[in-house]
Amino acid sequence: MRKPSHASERSRHWAQINEVSFVTGMRLLFAVYRLLGRGPFRLLLYPVLGWYIAVNGRARRASRDYLQQVASWRPQAGVRADLVGVFRHFRAFGESLLDKMLLWGGLFALDRVQLHGQQHIAHAIAAGRGGLLICTHLGNLELCRVMARRYPAVRLTVLVHTRHAQAFNRMLAQLDPGSQLNLLQVTEMSPATAMMLADKVAQGEFVVIAGDRVPVSASPRVAQASFMGRSAAFPVGPFVLASLLQCPVFLMFSRRTADGARLDFEAFSDRVELPRKERPQHLDRLAGQYAARLEAHCLQAPYQWFNFYHFWAQPALDDTHDRPAPH
Repeated sequence: MRKPSHASERSRHWAQINEVSFVTGMRLLFAVYRLLGRGPFRLLLYPVLGWYIAVNGRARRASRDYLQQVASWRPQAGVRADLVGVFRHFRAFGESLLDKMLLWGGLFALDRVQLHGQQHIAHAIAAGRGGLLICTHLGNLELCRVMARRYPAVRLTVLVHTRHAQAFNRMLAQLDPGSQLNLLQVTEMSPATAMMLADKVAQGEFVVIAGDRVPVSASPRVAQASFMGRSAAFPVGPFVLASLLQCPVFLMFSRRTADGARLDFEAFSDRVELPRKERPQHLDRLAGQYAARLEAHCLQAPYQWFNFYHFWAQPALDDTHDRPAPH
């Protein structure tokens, strides 16, 4: 079993890092935005971010580690790995949180979102088929609401784990009670949950699961893949879930742009098969394919990948690869 590296940075799992600890503050900033616009919102956001970066050494170091890796792997990306770069990274995160609230509050200009590859989803919808959407922490997941707006019959169930996300999710739900986006908190993928998700897919719904955070477990089930030139652990849960659901698998990436936002859909697999004797090799291959696409999209907007923990630290691995876990 591989020993964990950077033990001090891994003393807390990513799920224990409270990304939305300033929900109350974001409520205030959202009110400022509604009254005065984005300029005053940013004037208030920047000192808040400066304070957060100063006091949160773990998140600051994780951001710098990621930016340093991008800068060394792809110098042409123009990424700064100093405090200025770290501030840009967290500024993008703050802007993303505002965009989440604007999307849920019906205040985001959906006509400024460019859709690419939507034909993959449209074909599945036209055929009455559901599927599995593997998303990332790049950009803004809530942009998938654009697809729901474009195709009113579509319903999305997003699997989440983190307890600290509940407060933020409740706030978003208050902004749009009629949303077609169902946030399902799942700590463990039980057979009953898998059956429930299979029923949703059979009815033409889409299940959304993140593919770039390891499960919340003492011995997470992961596969190894190269990401930004270094080996990293990726969860096998999305691929195991896909094999259980026996449905088409798509990738979804998003990012803010100068004039709005962009949402990309990619066909990943018509169906995932995991032969028991070759399961680890198949999972490593699938994780490698996913990591390659994630890397390509991250390099388009490196400051918009919001995984504020030591991503390349190797967890104690569980090679059984039995059950999927939400992220």
